[in-house]
Amino acid sequence: MLYRNVPKTGDSLSILGFGCMRLPGSRGGIDEERAIAQIRHAIDQGVNYFDTAPAYHLGKSEPVLGKALEGGYRERVKIATKLPHWSVRERADMDHILAGQLRKLRTDHIDYYLLHSLSRESFRKLHRLGVLEFLDHAKKSGKIGNAGFSFHGTLDAFKEIVDAFDWQFCQIQYNFLDEHNQAGTEGLEYAASKGLAVMIMEPLRGGNLAGPVPDEVRTIWDESPVKRSPAEWALRWVWNHPEVTVVLSGMNDEAHIDENIRTAGTATPGSLSPGELALIDRVKETYQRLMKVGCTGCGYCMPCPAGVDIPGCFALYNARHLFPHDRTAKFQYFGRHGGLIADVSYAGLCRSCGKCTKACPQHLPIPALMKEVSREMEGMMGVVIPALKGGLWCLNQAGRVRRFFGRKTDE
Repeated sequence: MLYRNVPKTGDSLSILGFGCMRLPGSRGGIDEERAIAQIRHAIDQGVNYFDTAPAYHLGKSEPVLGKALEGGYRERVKIATKLPHWSVRERADMDHILAGQLRKLRTDHIDYYLLHSLSRESFRKLHRLGVLEFLDHAKKSGKIGNAGFSFHGTLDAFKEIVDAFDWQFCQIQYNFLDEHNQAGTEGLEYAASKGLAVMIMEPLRGGNLAGPVPDEVRTIWDESPVKRSPAEWALRWVWNHPEVTVVLSGMNDEAHIDENIRTAGTATPGSLSPGELALIDRVKETYQRLMKVGCTGCGYCMPCPAGVDIPGCFALYNARHLFPHDRTAKFQYFGRHGGLIADVSYAGLCRSCGKCTKACPQHLPIPALMKEVSREMEGMMGVVIPALKGGLWCLNQAGRVRRFFGRKTDE
């Protein structure tokens, strides 16, 4: 495992951080036994930075991480968690939230504490409520070690926030598709020039850059004399930047964890050759041409008041375009979102309330995109949805509803 130092403190952090937003699931929750085993295995292999938040797994992530770090593991790692600005109405809320996090994580201090998912507006709101004084007080009392923020917004807003406080670190979305989105490369370099450690989230764009990959992308990767998995290519691209301190990966599969740890043992800054960087640029151009929606699957838009599984619908919509020869995406869409194997959650349920748009870190026009998804994925075939009183409803594109009771309908 390679390590990089936090400029303002000298902390030595593993270049691979364990993101606890996508822990292994079981029956709609976290598979705690498996998650704890994965976390402890990662620590034993040298990972020492773990990132969580109150919103992850609907509040279950922090307690599971706290449980995993018992038995001597807590002393070997740095914990990062976040203050959710949407839950703060007054100054006292900040202290109350932090106190609850310390209990859930079973610790007396948070090593790296972030203001969660800031934009210019949310930062100004927290500023008015006294968040900078809160951070200073929490640091002096020993409840937090380092103050930082995670960010989804414009570059100018990012620079404004960087300059507003004596931060020790920040966290940005960064991968070879987002080189010029949000904070981007310019923001990465700006934060580093101010002495901030920079933690990277979404290095694989919610798994979209990992695998399986489209045939066109696979053909490009196969041209390289050095054979790497798509995930390794994407991670190495981020680690190639010397300004990056930690790259977070939302890991939930043992094989993926071990692969990422192996990669993190050799991924030094500047190690990619000009030819390899040119290859990645070609892959980037191909993804940008094929991908329809820039959704990372973070789930901040959920739950939808109308019951739409927004990330799930986008994932299969993208899959239909990324893998045009694979005809299963539409069938999976009907199965997962049409009520055959779970509750109805298809795009056509969208009421355009706009709640998701406000929550989306990528600032996607979700209601408009839902109409596109509905038009292409539902179409004339209709969407089968659970019926009341033991029947099934079939809502076709014309808006007519028929009821089925296990017999043929009169067409």
